[in-house]
Amino acid sequence: MTWAEMQPLLQNACLDTLFMVWWSTVYTILGGLPLGILLVLTDRGGLLQNVVVNKAVGVVVNLGRSLPFIVLMVWLIPFSRFVVGTSIGPSAAVVALAIGAIPFFARLVETALREVDHGLVEAVQSMGGGTWTVIFKVLLPQALPSVIAGLTTTVIALIGYSAMAGAVGGGGLGNLAIVYGYQRSETGLMNITIVLLIVIVTLVQLAGDLAVRTLARRGGRQAAPVGLRRLFAPARPAAAKPVATVPAQAEAPEAVKSS
Repeated sequence: MTWAEMQPLLQNACLDTLFMVWWSTVYTILGGLPLGILLVLTDRGGLLQNVVVNKAVGVVVNLGRSLPFIVLMVWLIPFSRFVVGTSIGPSAAVVALAIGAIPFFARLVETALREVDHGLVEAVQSMGGGTWTVIFKVLLPQALPSVIAGLTTTVIALIGYSAMAGAVGGGGLGNLAIVYGYQRSETGLMNITIVLLIVIVTLVQLAGDLAVRTLARRGGRQAAPVGLRRLFAPARPAAAKPVATVPAQAEAPEAVKSS
């Protein structure tokens, strides 16, 4: 197979892989971050201590992590067809990718939040801070570097999952490697596919490491983007109104000497 023949195949496969990884990452954050926070808040000694809820969520998370992804994806074929109208292609793979990665990321978020000094939480509570204040002003800002590190690990896992999704018609570089590299013995195309996957993983890891180092060096909240800094910034006290000063009275003139 010539390069002219391989180029459009590689381009489409790369776009499909990036599509799957991007959207599954978005849905993983939307699902895994709240679950991780809930696991911490409902644990013993947490702000919303509820052992029943904590155990129930923990069981669901553990079940999601225990299934091999290829088995999970085959099992979710009817659900993917119900959600997106098809059981093959990148859109169908996103459903299984997100469901498979949400429990994994939730545990990483839980671990990151547990590393936050509990004294900071108690200090905010002593000043009248509620649950939302503790979450957005203490837990998330302080755990942000660890959360980003966990997200980097999750994205890399999703890249590997997306390659496995190609085995069941998910598309992407994995499907290209199986159809052309394995079934048609196109070794050159297989090698290029492997190199592209290595490059994507390396770039993601470098970007994640850079973000973690920057946040850890400057402090999670201060190094965060402007939007996050505004979200996590502590509320400023209202400016005190200036007090009007009364001008000092002029010194009384010397008393007139008595005659």
